[in-house]
Amino acid sequence: MKSLATIVTLGSWRQASSLAWLLPLLAAAPLAPRPDFAGLYRDAPALTVDTRREGDSLRLYLHLPAPARLGPGHALRVAMWPSYEAKAPLWQDSIARRAQHPRPAPEGGVQLSFCLPVAQLPAGAALQTTTAPADAKDDYQEPSTTAWLRLTEAILARPFVLTDSAGQVLGRRYVRAGETFGIESYGLLQPVRWKRYAVSPAPALPPMTNAAAMPAGPRLLPVLDSAEVRPGQPLRFAEPGLYALKVGGVGGIAPRTLAVLVAPNAYPALSTAAELIEPLRYLTTSQERQKLTDAPDPKRAVDKFWLDIAQGNQRLGKELIRSYYGRVTAANRLFAAHKAGWLTDRGLLYVVLGPPPGVRRLASGEERWYYPDGGPGGGPVTYTFRPRPSTFAPDYYELVRRPEYELLWYAAVEKWRTPPTALTGPNVPSDLPAR
Repeated sequence: MKSLATIVTLGSWRQASSLAWLLPLLAAAPLAPRPDFAGLYRDAPALTVDTRREGDSLRLYLHLPAPARLGPGHALRVAMWPSYEAKAPLWQDSIARRAQHPRPAPEGGVQLSFCLPVAQLPAGAALQTTTAPADAKDDYQEPSTTAWLRLTEAILARPFVLTDSAGQVLGRRYVRAGETFGIESYGLLQPVRWKRYAVSPAPALPPMTNAAAMPAGPRLLPVLDSAEVRPGQPLRFAEPGLYALKVGGVGGIAPRTLAVLVAPNAYPALSTAAELIEPLRYLTTSQERQKLTDAPDPKRAVDKFWLDIAQGNQRLGKELIRSYYGRVTAANRLFAAHKAGWLTDRGLLYVVLGPPPGVRRLASGEERWYYPDGGPGGGPVTYTFRPRPSTFAPDYYELVRRPEYELLWYAAVEKWRTPPTALTGPNVPSDLPAR
């Protein structure tokens, strides 16, 4: 019997009106193991995906980090899964080299683009793209070679992408204050109207917080300012904040909205003393943070905070700084939404507990993070995140908080605060000797 990749070709998609004829073949196809998505949350160069609707096709833009490997043994493959928990794909195929349109990326690596027919991209399904060798483990997701995209109605309809100052696809939903970027629409150039909203960048609350006692967010966000930009004009926002870009309205193109986080200049990294002090709220009291802020030299005060934890050992203090703020930077990159990534619920756990050793994505849309030794008595513990999408944060997840997490949370914080335990367990920097 021919492989599904041989039977389902890009050419056949364009003629097929449904996938019903594939069902007998899928029933006979070998079942894939359930993927563990933990690899995609490593702090490592990652394959990224962006999209643009072009008529009856969806164009995918892929950025492969250096060293990008394509060719024999590293073909570009795509697979459409009905859900993250599906046992077999709806279809899968390889993208021919001539259809990939490779070009060097400004920051290194390679950018590819290719089209898939929208008729074969059902809303709610999960699209997997990979350049991993065909014999790679299917259950482990390597971030530099594999990316997943849940196809929402907004993704399938948006006919524009954000580009950098050189016209390359940006591939992220945040820009830095003062950074010039553009909007590249399919077809006619479209006008852009933007609004800047007043958003309180509140940090995530601890995982044992009573959900009923959590403050409710505002039903409507106040608009601080707005303007219209002529078609094709570059954009540049000097003021950090949450912006909504409304694009379209010319030539029968319905306007579509995309939210963009405008972050401080060094984002996702931290540079100022205030930026270094704020993430310490997960480990400190408000009085401690105020003392750091009021110090004559706040940056030096932050260094002393970590050096005191390390009992004067400068090497250990530097390693703690590298580990903690490295996680903050990674969370900013991975979980940026309507606010910085470290402020989100997933960012909270990522910073304090570390990257999850195991991640499952359920058909319901939930994510479950597994820590094998973070539970009672050093046993396993699971944290569940439920999707809470909105216009401003389509990929936002909310932690399911439980009172039984209280002792576990205080123990995790204490590992950072006390020298005998700060360098053991899940928080130990990987290049430190065991104590």
